[in-house]
Amino acid sequence: MMQAQENLGFGQRKEIISPEIHADNSVTFRLLAPLADSVSVTGDFAQGHNKMTKDADGVWSFTTRTLPSELYTYAFTANGLQMNDPNNVHYRRDVASTLNVLLVGGGQADIYKVNNVPHGTVAKRWYESPGNKTDRRITIYTPPGYESGNTSYPVLYLLHGMGGDEEAWPTLGRATQIIDNLIAEGKAKPMIIVMPNGNVAQEAAPGESSEGFYKPTFRLPNTMDGKYEETFIDIINFVDKNYRTVRNKSGRAIAGLSMGGFHSFHISRYYPNSFDYVGLFSAAIMPNENAKSSVYKNIEDTLLKQKQNGYKLYWIGIGKDDFLYQANTDFRKKLDGINFKYAYRESEGGHTWRNWRVYLSEFLPLLFNQ
Repeated sequence: MMQAQENLGFGQRKEIISPEIHADNSVTFRLLAPLADSVSVTGDFAQGHNKMTKDADGVWSFTTRTLPSELYTYAFTANGLQMNDPNNVHYRRDVASTLNVLLVGGGQADIYKVNNVPHGTVAKRWYESPGNKTDRRITIYTPPGYESGNTSYPVLYLLHGMGGDEEAWPTLGRATQIIDNLIAEGKAKPMIIVMPNGNVAQEAAPGESSEGFYKPTFRLPNTMDGKYEETFIDIINFVDKNYRTVRNKSGRAIAGLSMGGFHSFHISRYYPNSFDYVGLFSAAIMPNENAKSSVYKNIEDTLLKQKQNGYKLYWIGIGKDDFLYQANTDFRKKLDGINFKYAYRESEGGHTWRNWRVYLSEFLPLLFNQ
């Protein structure tokens, strides 16, 4: 009689639960490492390294304070080596790092869950980009009922930050869960959400293109030099051709975080009659002095043209501790100087996904209501 499964010794292993979320929303992390001399856990639930303690079985543990409802990332460090939690299969890639995730409910993060509501469809598509002379990968969300109906929908173009790609908003940003839940609650209009890759040097996210499994890098060629803004019309043309869309500016919104906010700012004024809704989340504003693209010329004149053409919403969000806070303050002064109306959201914290998920959840209900 074969006993292969028994020979693996599963029955002899101590069951480790990590992370364990308690009723009071505190969290216990555990790691079996009997030969380690020191183990700590780091994450966005607290600052610095949090020392763990070892029991007689060689299991290290640390319990947090009660945590606010949020999606958290974390990692262990054992004897100086950073590692993922072997008992948690849930993790996300952020640029070249992978971190475990956990979700503490009972508040803001409930909107980030996969809840028992109707779900939209998330497709990974390839589109032809004549401006970049290649096919490129894009993530597109269509709302519940899209496939079985004939309704035309408005479109939000949702852009990622530096180091991200077409995977960032659906994974780290929880964009598809957020829109599913808001539509189900009647708080947001059904819409298509288009999440492109803002790095025109890439066909697709690392590991998803003909370049194979290479290590992601933080900054790529042509990232903020105007090329993406110039060729963004390729994306709009693809979406309008292949999906049932509202094909005018009343049915288009564009928003993004950090570099994606930079792109949203410049795309919306470079094509000043294309978007009625603009969202800048912790946005970079002014181009590098070495960027010579025509996209970055006549900034005030194109803003005035955008104002003259009319728009429904220009939304700016920034954290008080964000390194781009002053840039956004200066930008708002520029807008005030030309009487360019905008909505402003100032939050706690800095340049983090925690803020950007909140901004998206607040921005979506404001779209396509007029």
